[in-house]
Amino acid sequence: MNIIRRACEEDIPGLLKLLLQVDMVHHEGRPDLFKGPATKYDAEQLKVILKDDKKPVFVCVDDEGSVLGHAFCAVQQHPDDNVLTDIKTLYIDDICVDEAARRQHVGKQLYDHVIAYAGENGFYNVTLNVWSLNPGALHFYESMGMKPQKIGMEKVLKQ
Repeated sequence: MNIIRRACEEDIPGLLKLLLQVDMVHHEGRPDLFKGPATKYDAEQLKVILKDDKKPVFVCVDDEGSVLGHAFCAVQQHPDDNVLTDIKTLYIDDICVDEAARRQHVGKQLYDHVIAYAGENGFYNVTLNVWSLNPGALHFYESMGMKPQKIGMEKVLKQ
């Protein structure tokens, strides 16, 4: 049976493996933007992140403790902003399910855990960004009930 919990230092090798998978999806879709193969964080940066309550990281692990998926989150709030209200948002920076664990509902388990965590901790909403190069992720988040909040656009000037 899978368990969802806060990530710890022992999970770093599994997190790095998944971060590489995320990068390669992005690199294959937009090699002009993403270097590949690379990871967003190294092991030392992950050690710091895992201790930061403003950046909770959750993992889904199997019975042997292998990391099947992760959810990197970040607390966002804009106190005393001239325009934005002072709501507390939990931003999902990244959800990834190991390629070998796909279609086993690991992503839904992680997503549901993040939503429950946000509800239990007084967050107003949960947000995320999804790259248009990843229609599978877009479909997944829509199936979880998420709706577009804003749309980022670009015009590439150099070919």
